[in-house]
Amino acid sequence: MHHFAVYDMDKTITYAPTWTSFLVRTAAVEAPWRLALLPVAAGATLGYVFGLLSRARLKEITHALLLGRAIPEATVARAAARFADRIVESGIYSGAITQIAEDRAAGNRIVMATASYGFYAAAIAERLGFEAVIATGVVREHGMIRAQIAGENCYGRAKLAMLEAWMAGQGIARGDAVVRFYSDHVSDEPSLEWADVAIAVNPHTQLRAMAWSRGWRVEDWPK
Repeated sequence: MHHFAVYDMDKTITYAPTWTSFLVRTAAVEAPWRLALLPVAAGATLGYVFGLLSRARLKEITHALLLGRAIPEATVARAAARFADRIVESGIYSGAITQIAEDRAAGNRIVMATASYGFYAAAIAERLGFEAVIATGVVREHGMIRAQIAGENCYGRAKLAMLEAWMAGQGIARGDAVVRFYSDHVSDEPSLEWADVAIAVNPHTQLRAMAWSRGWRVEDWPK
């Protein structure tokens, strides 16, 4: 049997969501003038709140505004490393660090499955010792990262589909695997249902109620 411990990232491992922080911190260093576009990005966020934009489209718009429609991969790699160092130093739950170590010691392969973009989530995962990252991808052309999602936004049912595809790509049948899945948010219900062991970590109200009703573990990790 293959054993996996799969972790969501934002607000499961990290204290807070990471995308806006990554955008703002990267723009401040690489193109400070783009910070003047933050009100436009806020307007796009309102469009999402009112159902005028999808999550995926909101990501693409805020990406284009704060990073540009095309940005060199080398610049993104530099920004991702800088951001990951900061997050790992002061933005990770100590409970997550402890649990990751326990899962690894128990023989689990440690996997991150996140809706965040892989181009920076992978840098965080690497520093935490993850073996694989399943995340939202971007279009890459001629050494540039485009403000365009490649494939699907790794969220909700799409995250589960991407997890299943990744496992199949490893040549592992679902029946030959034992999966633990950790998340803070109800959007991960499909993956939590699919897992052999579902753990709601620092869950918001809706997931906490769902976990109690379905007999899932609930853990509140300390900072």
